[in-house]
Amino acid sequence: MPFADIIGHERVVEIFRRSIKSGKTSHAYIFEGPAGCGRRKTALSLIQALFCSQVDDDACGVCPSCRKVAGNNHGDIHFIEPLPEKRDISIAQLRDLQRELALRPYEAPRKACIMEPADRMNLNSANSFLKTLEEPPGNALIILLTENADMLLPTIRSRCQLVRFAPLSSESVMLLLKRNGMDDTAASLLSQLANGSMQRAAELDSDALAQRHEAVIKHLATLSLDRVATVFTASEELGGNRDETLELLDILLSFARDMIHLASGCSDIINTTIRPTLEGLVSRLNLERTLQLAEDILETRRSVQRNANVKLALDHLFIKMAGAIA
Repeated sequence: MPFADIIGHERVVEIFRRSIKSGKTSHAYIFEGPAGCGRRKTALSLIQALFCSQVDDDACGVCPSCRKVAGNNHGDIHFIEPLPEKRDISIAQLRDLQRELALRPYEAPRKACIMEPADRMNLNSANSFLKTLEEPPGNALIILLTENADMLLPTIRSRCQLVRFAPLSSESVMLLLKRNGMDDTAASLLSQLANGSMQRAAELDSDALAQRHEAVIKHLATLSLDRVATVFTASEELGGNRDETLELLDILLSFARDMIHLASGCSDIINTTIRPTLEGLVSRLNLERTLQLAEDILETRRSVQRNANVKLALDHLFIKMAGAIA
C-alpha cells in the first residue's frame, strides 16, 4: 500500500519519504511498537516505495511491482517468522535467508526481508544473524519487527536504525474500521476499547460488547452504599479473569471520558446509544467528582495490570463509585 494509506503514523511516513527521495535509507531497521499498530503495513509500504520505479518518494500502487508487494507474492521479499512447530527463529532459517539475500534480485533494485517477531531469535541465531546485518549482501533491506526492542541483543540494536511506533489513536482505529466496512456505531464503540491496536479491534465482538455494555449500565444504575450487596454483586457478575476485568475497566473508562465531556458542556461523546443514561449519571456528579471517578477507574486498571487481586480491586472501585453517584 502507498504511504498515503498509512493512518496514524504521519511523522514516520514523512521521514521515510524524505529518505527515499534523497537516497539515504538505512540497510536495517527495527520497527518497535505494540501489536496491531501498523508496523508490518508500514514495512511493506517502505519496501513497495523502494521497489516502485514510477514515483520517487512513494509507491504508485498500480505497477506490477506494487501489485506483487501488495499481494505478498513478490519474489524479492522474504518473510522470516518462527516455524509452526518451533518457538524460536532457527539458525537454519537465517542461513537460508543469508543465501537468498546473496542472490541477485529477480526484478527489484534490491532484496528485502521482514522478520517478525524479531525478538524470537535465540542467542545462537541472533549471533549468527549479526554478520548479515554488518554486511548486508547485495544492498539488501532488513526490517525487524518487535514489540520491545530491548528484547534484542545490544549488538543487533546498534546495527539497525530504530523506528518507534506509538499505539494508534482511537480516531485512527475508528477510521480504519470504517474503511473496512464497519458501521459508525460499532466502529466508534470498538475503537475506544482497542487500546490503539487494530489487531485487538478485529478480535472484539461488537454484538457481545453491546451486551456487555448493557450489563455494566444495569449494575451502575443499582450501585448503592445503603444496599452494599449491590456492590459485591456488580464485581462478582461483571468481573472475571484478568483479561475480562481489564476489558470491563476499559468500558468504564470510555463511559467516564464521555461523562467528563458531558459535564464540561461538550455533547461530542462516543457511547451515543447510552447518552440518556450517561447524562443521568452526570446530573448526580459535578465535573470534579467525574474527573475523580475516571482517576479511580484508571488506578484500578493499573493495579490489575500489576497483578492485584481482581475481585478485591473491583470491590474497592465499586464502593468508590457507589459513594460518588449516591
